Amino acid sequence: METRERVLAAAERLRYRPNATARALSRQRANAIGFVANIANEEPNLYFLEVFNGVVRGATEAEQATCVFPLGGWEEAPKRIPALCDGRVDGLVVLAPYLEDDSTNWLPPHTPLVTIHAGMQLQGQVNVEADDEAGGFGIVRHMLELGHRHILCVGGPPHTKGADRRVEGFLRAHAETGVEVGAHHVIRTWFTVQGGREAMETWLQGHRGERLPEAIFCGNDAIAFGCMEALEARGLSVPRDISIAGFDDTLLARTLRMTTVRQPLLEMGRQAVNVLMQLIEAQRSGQTYEGPRNIVLPVEILPGRTLIAPARGAVLMIS
Repeated sequence: METRERVLAAAERLRYRPNATARALSRQRANAIGFVANIANEEPNLYFLEVFNGVVRGATEAEQATCVFPLGGWEEAPKRIPALCDGRVDGLVVLAPYLEDDSTNWLPPHTPLVTIHAGMQLQGQVNVEADDEAGGFGIVRHMLELGHRHILCVGGPPHTKGADRRVEGFLRAHAETGVEVGAHHVIRTWFTVQGGREAMETWLQGHRGERLPEAIFCGNDAIAFGCMEALEARGLSVPRDISIAGFDDTLLARTLRMTTVRQPLLEMGRQAVNVLMQLIEAQRSGQTYEGPRNIVLPVEILPGRTLIAPARGAVLMIS
């Protein structure tokens, strides 16, 4: 028996499997991608789960393994992300990063990277996102068409691209309809249930004796649910007393049958992986990626049971 055959026979008998890391180093290819996200918040992040599902599907279609790298906060990124680019993965998908302009100084050039819903566009990086401004515009225009004229906007964190654009859509819908936005009717908070609940309660306390808004447009579904909790704690009913709409179409919105704006979250994850594979192949072949740097996917308005036309002649005051 030839030496090679004896070795293979022994390997089969012992159920030996080559070390994947060693093979990756020898081939300079890990056949794995990394998924980086901030999961510091204690609340379940349904947005993360649905995008991650798309990332896993895209990676499976590309015959790639998926490694998850959680961050305890984006302040860890300048140290953690370069450390991940040590050959264990061929590229990274980074979910909703809050990174500054100077991030390009520490992002490793040898590891391709794609962001999803980046807080700001990073120079030279590819970003996949939904049409946030169109979503904000569409859902608020729908509110106005139903007859709502006093609409509160509880948006996401300021100075982040997606949250800002949803607020811009809210403002544009009012401007094009000729309806004035009420004073102090745009507030901002974190993309969490707690953020929505606290922002709503604080706003109500600060406007006692004033007219209750007829409807609320929220920066995401989690904020909307938090607002609903705060309103119901005061004995107010959604949508009988006040209508609410969210943004994302996560499992939370589907469970509550909430009126919301559907982002193609699964497709965003899958598309990010597809683009990442193009970047990886372009780098390996010494070519330049010629595709778009900002990929914007369309959104859809989904009617639910939390948004109805305002009751005629009914004016509720904040107690």
